Formats: sequence, C-alpha cells, structure tokens
Amino acid sequence: MGNVNATPYRVVPGPEGLLPPAATIMGVPLPEEGEGLVEGRITTEEEALEAAATAMLTRKNPTLFPGPMIIWGWNEHTREKAQPFFEVANEIPGVRIIPMPDYRPIYPKIDPEAVINPCHPNLTIWHNKIEACVLIGVHCHYANITLKMIRAGTNCYTIALCAEAGHEDAMASVPNFDAEKVVRFRDALIKVKKNGIKPLYEGTGIIPSGWAQIAKLKGEIPIKPREASIDGEARGAFSHELVTGLDETAE
Repeated sequence: MGNVNATPYRVVPGPEGLLPPAATIMGVPLPEEGEGLVEGRITTEEEALEAAATAMLTRKNPTLFPGPMIIWGWNEHTREKAQPFFEVANEIPGVRIIPMPDYRPIYPKIDPEAVINPCHPNLTIWHNKIEACVLIGVHCHYANITLKMIRAGTNCYTIALCAEAGHEDAMASVPNFDAEKVVRFRDALIKVKKNGIKPLYEGTGIIPSGWAQIAKLKGEIPIKPREASIDGEARGAFSHELVTGLDETAE
C-alpha cells in the first residue's frame, strides 16, 4: 500500500463536540485504489468493506442514504450501480433506505425537517436513532460537510462509498466506488455473516418508511392513503408553481 498513516488520531463515532477537527488536518490521509480507510487508518479495501459490513449488521437502525448521483440515473455508470445497491440492502436485516434526491437549500425559507434537512443532516440521524449509515451517490462537497456534522453531534458510524477519492471524515470509506465494488460490498456482508457476525435485526427485511411503516406497526395491510396521491389537476398546479419559482422577496 502506498500510504502509511502513523497519526494516533482516530475517526470514531461521536458526539465529538460542536466543532470537531477536520480529519485531514489531524493527519488522516485518503486511500488509494485497492485501499480503504477505517477510523482514520489506511487498510486494504477488503478490510474496509468488512468493517463497514459489520457496522451495518450490528449497530442500531442501519440506514442507506443513496444520493442523486445514483437515484437520478443520469448516466450509464449510475444506472449500473443502482441494481447491486438493492442487493446490498437485501443483505442487511432491518435496513432503512432514506433517499436524498435533492439536498440543495430551498431559499428564502426552509423547513429543514420537512425536506430531510439539506443543511442539517444530523437531524435525520437523531430523529431516526441511526447508529450506522452508508452515504453512496452523494456529491463529495456535500458529503464532506455532512460527515463532519454527523460526527460532531451523533454516535452514528458513517460509511462513505465514494466514486472519487474517498472521505477521511467517515469511519469507513472506499474510493473509486463503481458497480463492481457495490457487488464486493454485498459479498462482504455475506462473508462476515458466514464468519459468525450475527445481525442485530436477524429475520427482518427492509424497513418501509412513511405510511407503509405506520400500517405495518399497526398490524394493518399497507394501503396507500388517498391523500398521499396527487390527482391530475393538483399535479398541473404544482408544476406551474415550479415553473414560476419562489418569490425570494416574500416575507
């Protein structure tokens, strides 16, 4: 491996405080191809994937956060990654999937909790009591801010599966994360289970959200409520509002 990390600083679940130091300032390097990063230490890619798999299987409320670079399907590369992404989800009992389709701030007014807090991602972690999460398909500049905020105020074990150079502020990270490496992550989940790691939510499938989750908790058949659907007239009106845009001078 090309990099050797001798720093004693460890990137571990917080809360670390209001302003945690950036891991790079503390001497944590980025991994190169074939390497991974675990708690601020350079490892092999395989070790990083297995550490990530173990965290997602054993910590409370594991959650996948797919970002726009996967769910928008804007090129062939992102579409290739989407299919094995669901294979990963199926190997994590009790996993939740909270998509981040568009985290650009909405001005001039914003309700952070209503739009999955694009400015304050730690709110999602807090409210859902998430102790392990994966960021995948999230723009690097947004992930950099997000990971620091999560480490500052929560005890969540963050995993950044990055299409570029990786993220030193995550507890585990692997760079150049293409579709093939998504499959390797799936295989790592299968491997650690075979090696004796018992999933915390063994026997549970993917946890649905919203109305489907509420129905399941009540023991009811999950039927989408009428108010959750948008009829043609309302949909047309909503589209018109988007074309018009927001009045930034409104009080």
